[in-house]
Amino acid sequence: MTSLHKAGLHGAALHGAQLHTDWRQIPDQARGAILALGNFDGVHLGHAHLLRTLHAARPDAPLGVLTFEPHPRELFRPEDPPFRLTLSDERHAALAALGVAHVFEIRFDREFSEFSAERFVGEVLHRSLGALHLACGADFAYGHRRGGDVSTLAIQAEALGIGLTVVPALADAGGPFSSSRIRRALLDGYPERATEELGRPWSVRGVVRHGDKRGRLLGFPTANISLGRHLEPARGVYAVSVRLPDGATCPGVANIGRRPTVNDTTESRLEVHLLEFEGDLYDQELLVSLHTLLRAERKFDGLDALKAQITLDADWARDYLRRLTPT
Repeated sequence: MTSLHKAGLHGAALHGAQLHTDWRQIPDQARGAILALGNFDGVHLGHAHLLRTLHAARPDAPLGVLTFEPHPRELFRPEDPPFRLTLSDERHAALAALGVAHVFEIRFDREFSEFSAERFVGEVLHRSLGALHLACGADFAYGHRRGGDVSTLAIQAEALGIGLTVVPALADAGGPFSSSRIRRALLDGYPERATEELGRPWSVRGVVRHGDKRGRLLGFPTANISLGRHLEPARGVYAVSVRLPDGATCPGVANIGRRPTVNDTTESRLEVHLLEFEGDLYDQELLVSLHTLLRAERKFDGLDALKAQITLDADWARDYLRRLTPT
């Protein structure tokens, strides 16, 4: 049970958060929510703290989140490597699990990026969404060229009769919880740190596609999932758990990287061998959660050496996951 649920938020997580992707056509029953503002990439413990604080300010109103898709950085810096911790579906699921009733996902395109700060508050938050109360971090900025900040938001919100709570960042000895800090942990090969800051393991949700069947020939069939717009964590072999389409969870071992031994691709991919599963998963959606990095990516002297190492990797993953979830 999450800390939000302990604080009295329930129901929405049980029934699922409603997703609204057209801010110009919000149904009447979705208006009048309290809104947390931000990108919410990862939906980490700092975000949960923001939502909990907002709920405490107005426990009588439905809890909502206003976020953006794609992330503004994807629009303004398309040449950057993929960096997302969560894409839309996974972010929506994580917010629902925290008790959010409504997710207002604003399409962040060039037209919307040119909205002034005043237009964003007046037209979107007030007239369309009918927001009762807002919450954001102290560094929240909005509007064309980030022309609005928490000071201007306070003035605009008060003029429209909307409450505002500016929430100090949740922090520990390492500093404030942030999406950037979680990205760094994953890039450095420490998914355990990401788990601590997310409140759950970091996961990639994706559809299984056909590969070259080389894993099957080696005796270790794999489910191949494109990382797409997800961040690519440190390359190597991980102990993972995999949620299957029927909701069951299976232990696994996964490789993230470019497979230097076979050297047949320049695209990094996620390849998962499920340790206790046999069946066809092509074209089905899996959720792969990273638990620990077993070893870094490296090149082997031929397929026999690679097969021997994969056998060891599978044993290490099985042992680690058994210790992680003792019976």
